[in-house]
Amino acid sequence: MLEELYVENLGIIRSARIEPGPGLVAITGETGAGKTLLLGALRLLRGDTARTDRIGPHGREARAEGRFTIGEHEVVVARRMADGRSRAYVDGDMVPARVLADRLDALVEIVSQHEHLALGREASVRRLVDGMLDRAGVETWEAYRLAWGELTRLREERTALGDGGEGLEHEIVTLQDQVAEIERAGIEPGEDEALRGHLARLRSSGEIAAALDATTAALDTEGGAADALRAAARHLAAATRLDADLTGLAERLDGVIVEVEDALVDLHRRVAAIDHDPRSLEAAEERLALLGDLKRKYATTVDGLIEAGRVAAARVEALTDLLERSRRSDESIGLRERECEELGEALAAARRAAGKDLGETATDHLRRLGLTDPVLEVLVEPAAPGPHGADRVRLLFASDSGLQPAPVSRVASGGELSRLVLAVRVAAGVADADVVAFDEIDAGVGGATALAMAELLARLSMGRQVLVVTHLPQVAAFADAHFAVERSGAEATVRAVEGEERRGEISRMLSGLGDSEAGRDHASELLALAAERRERR
Repeated sequence: MLEELYVENLGIIRSARIEPGPGLVAITGETGAGKTLLLGALRLLRGDTARTDRIGPHGREARAEGRFTIGEHEVVVARRMADGRSRAYVDGDMVPARVLADRLDALVEIVSQHEHLALGREASVRRLVDGMLDRAGVETWEAYRLAWGELTRLREERTALGDGGEGLEHEIVTLQDQVAEIERAGIEPGEDEALRGHLARLRSSGEIAAALDATTAALDTEGGAADALRAAARHLAAATRLDADLTGLAERLDGVIVEVEDALVDLHRRVAAIDHDPRSLEAAEERLALLGDLKRKYATTVDGLIEAGRVAAARVEALTDLLERSRRSDESIGLRERECEELGEALAAARRAAGKDLGETATDHLRRLGLTDPVLEVLVEPAAPGPHGADRVRLLFASDSGLQPAPVSRVASGGELSRLVLAVRVAAGVADADVVAFDEIDAGVGGATALAMAELLARLSMGRQVLVVTHLPQVAAFADAHFAVERSGAEATVRAVEGEERRGEISRMLSGLGDSEAGRDHASELLALAAERRERR
């Protein structure tokens, strides 16, 4: 609610401060007195574009300040215009003007004859319709919101899983081929180095065999080195029997003989093991070539190939799990999509029923507001499921049944639009904003229609704050608070009127003569009638 509004040097208003209070607030005054400047200040506080040509003649700066209650919190917003620039403030801190819009756009709505209004916006019409849903419709709407939220979560999770099952399957197949190729190779750590040594031996097997044969012959033939060592050992043993100090030397010689004999055994085994088969050489060369190809292909070493195979196998396992999760996710998304479609259809049906009631009730109000045969239709059309349902909601209007109904923003004139908003808001029993301001909603209205408009405004103000700039004494009579704007030359003042002052202002509105006794009597009669009807609300 707007608790307090202060205006300084805005247009012809030098300074004004009002505390409107709850309910219906009437702002009256002669044409040109500056009544709409108060709503202009409200627009500035709501973050609308600042027009520096509105700076008045009473200084170099124009200022508007508002103290609002939002829920349980109080917030003070301000707007200053000077030197072709404007500045915005929230609780004393300078902020961009868009912050005011964020804070107050949903709280304050201003309806004027020259303004594109909320009834031309689908979101606004949908909120009004949803406010009229029955219990089953509300439960369906809640179920749809939950289902859509879960579908959104699943889709986000699915996106995080990657580019879909086809991409995962391709990567898995590629990795499986890599694992199989490395496993088929049966690679051992350091195998390529061992192979190169083996190949060197195979290629020199003849020379190696000849050298080994010569070595064996030198050691093991009759009269060779082995026989000479044995003969030497026998002579040393004889000497040892005569001189015990030679025992150590004899043992050393015996050890040499044992080493030579062992070496001979190994030499015979190595000679026997030498592979002279060309096929072995060919196989070893092919094996080394295979390892070389794999190392080049994967740009790594033999040990790196073994690690690459291990890593690829682990990746296959992880991707297989991911693919399974992706498939389960696709199934879950499909289920939720079908659920959203079904709930969306049910919600659209509930909205059609609520929209029908809204249209019929608002049409009755429009008749009371002076439209003879208006047409008002809430059109709920199928659409792809989205955050707000599986439908599009539009308000179609024609001022007469002989005309083709069309979107409100295209066919309603200023006066019709103001009355249309009033009728729809009262019919819906809700308002998008806690503070609704009407700028001269009464254009072209009088007589019984004016009284009906006053009653509807009073009904709309129940539970919210409604400010009305009006020429209608009937509307002023129904107000909970009444402010009069008076102009003297280039300066306008604003004051609250109560009691006799209020009676005089309503008399002026009725007859143009505030001091007329007959006018005051008529004003008293109108005030009494308004009080009686307000009691019956």
